Amino acid sequence: MRWNRTLQVVGVHCEGEIGKVITGGVISIPGETMLDKMNYINEVDDSLRKMVTMEPRGCLQMSVNLLLPPTRPEAHAGFIVLQSDKAHPMSGSNSICVVTALLELGMVPMQEPVTEVILDTPAGLVTARATCSNGRCVGVSLDMVPSFVEALDLVIETEEFGPIKADIAFGGVYYALVDVEQIGLTIEPANARKLADFGVAIRNQVNRQFKVKHPLYPGIESVAYTMFRNRDNHPVYQTCTTLPPGRVDRSPCGTGSSANLASLAARGLVGTGSKLISKSIIGSEFNIELLGTTTVADKPAVLPRVQGRAWIYSIEQMGWDPEDPLAKGFMLSDTWGEAF
Repeated sequence: MRWNRTLQVVGVHCEGEIGKVITGGVISIPGETMLDKMNYINEVDDSLRKMVTMEPRGCLQMSVNLLLPPTRPEAHAGFIVLQSDKAHPMSGSNSICVVTALLELGMVPMQEPVTEVILDTPAGLVTARATCSNGRCVGVSLDMVPSFVEALDLVIETEEFGPIKADIAFGGVYYALVDVEQIGLTIEPANARKLADFGVAIRNQVNRQFKVKHPLYPGIESVAYTMFRNRDNHPVYQTCTTLPPGRVDRSPCGTGSSANLASLAARGLVGTGSKLISKSIIGSEFNIELLGTTTVADKPAVLPRVQGRAWIYSIEQMGWDPEDPLAKGFMLSDTWGEAF
């Protein structure tokens, strides 16, 4: 075996969504802040991202979290979300995976019954409180980054459905929030392929038609995902986040649920202390709470709390032979969809 690079990768899933964690093999990524490091991956060298997310080492239905030393003294660890299209600044389900791995592998000392873990992300600091029992992380509550609305009822011209309305909101990344009945589908496993394809198409059209730019974090300047939503029974919302090049989130999606909370608050439908449940396409759940309000630059914003669970299921070593012709990774439309 002649590997020229070796990684230790821990398999973790959060409510069904795979969020693997790279715990060894990467010493550093250039950049003074976690945002700088994410931008370096996206703008200078994304070879690591491609290797771990694309075939033959990766697959469509997962993220890989790059664990790094924090760039801020108050944080325990930093991380960047690597996905099949690019590196992203924040994810609720992936944060829960990272916290679970840090505690159950002993990288951050576990204190029972609650351990506080502060994560350094490209979108800002995220405070996690992990409920711990008998050496196990049995649940993670995240105080998410401030979430805010850019537009309500933005009319998007789509080829498939004509004009539809979307709320554009930031919950750690930017979302187009679309009430699913506008596309004539329900959020259920049998519709996952159609939801994925339509969601990516809507996201692409939103980015052609509407420009966003985070007022504090350069490089966060496009809508990352479409989240379809459906009011089930109060206070339950069905959610289905769609990710490029064409798949659906298996979890209820923490950043998407935060963006949805900001949208509901902007409409006066929720206030401080409100509690919701986000239910995923496979029926798994996050508990969502509106802790309070703030501002981001001049934008009214909400402070969401997201609670969910994760499980470690594997530990592997991943390596690359210098003569491997597929080290850069590849995609095929049979699995990745037409949008790849």
